[in-house]
Amino acid sequence: MASIKINEALFDKLAEILEKHQLGEVEYQDGAFRIRVASKNCRSGPDDGVVSIAKGASPIHQPSNTPAEDWETRQGAMKSPMVGVCYLSPEPGAPHFVEVGDIVKEGQPILIIEAMKVMNLIKAQKSGKIVHIAVKNGDPIEYGQLLVVID
Repeated sequence: MASIKINEALFDKLAEILEKHQLGEVEYQDGAFRIRVASKNCRSGPDDGVVSIAKGASPIHQPSNTPAEDWETRQGAMKSPMVGVCYLSPEPGAPHFVEVGDIVKEGQPILIIEAMKVMNLIKAQKSGKIVHIAVKNGDPIEYGQLLVVID
């Protein structure tokens, strides 16, 4: 049986993230290497606070003068229906589906969430103007995480 070398610093960092953000589970993937750290009380389900961290992905939101909680509570706030990876364009190198300031119609594609190798097209829930995009291309997405705000 092949021995596995564990990067203890990475493991410690994942455990720190788990505790700091009170998550049930944290996962890191770099190519074929994948490590998942779960709390003792982790339950399985789409709303258990799972975060996936992919090498090179940035969980940083688009800069804004409006505090995050204000965007979250806006009537046009669209939240993720699943855990996965966000793609803002239909294919690499293509223009984004939408940009801040764009006018969209209900049912218009605004982004893709890849979950379990399935590309899920996320459509505008209402017509209006895109006033905030809270995710970046390639971001790991949590269930219930803010995606965009449409006014």
